[in-house]
Amino acid sequence: MEKRISLRSKDTETRTADQAYRYALRLMTGRDYSVARLQQRLVGWGVVGDVGEQVISRLQREGWLDDGRYAVRFAESALATGRFCGARLRIEMQKRGFGPDLVQETLAPLLQEYDEIPEVKAAVERRYPDFVYAHSSPRDRQRVFGFLQRRGFGFAAILRALKAEDQW
Repeated sequence: MEKRISLRSKDTETRTADQAYRYALRLMTGRDYSVARLQQRLVGWGVVGDVGEQVISRLQREGWLDDGRYAVRFAESALATGRFCGARLRIEMQKRGFGPDLVQETLAPLLQEYDEIPEVKAAVERRYPDFVYAHSSPRDRQRVFGFLQRRGFGFAAILRALKAEDQW
C-alpha cells in the first residue's frame, strides 16, 4: 500500500522528483498555475535545488503546464465576466506570475476587439440594477464610478456609458 503524501507537510525532509511531480499534479487538478506560482508552491513544500526545475520542465513537456494557455484563458474569462479589464487586468495577471511580455502579448489581440461601453453597462446593471445616472445623487454616482474603476474600466468609458441616455 502506497503512503499518501500530505499537501501540507510540516517535516523538512528533502523531496524526490517523483514526489514533487505527484504533488504538482495534485495541485493542478484544482486550478491552473503559472510557472512562477507553481515554483513557489514547490519550494514551500520542501522541493529544493534542481528537483523543482526538473518537475517544471517535465510538466511543460507533457503539456500540463503552459503559461501562454493559462494567460489567454484567464484574460478571456476576466474580460467576458467583467471581473477585470484594462490596467486592473494587467495587475492581476502579473500577480499570478505572468511576466510583462506575456501579459502584453496576451492582451494586445484581446483588447483590440474589446469594447468597454457594453461591459460597463452590463456591470452596472448587474451590481446596481436601479441606477439611473440622470436621477442619481452625487454620492451614488461616486459609488458607481468607484466600483467600475476598481474593476479596471477607464474613466472616459465609464462616463460615456453612464451618460448614454438611451440605455438608462
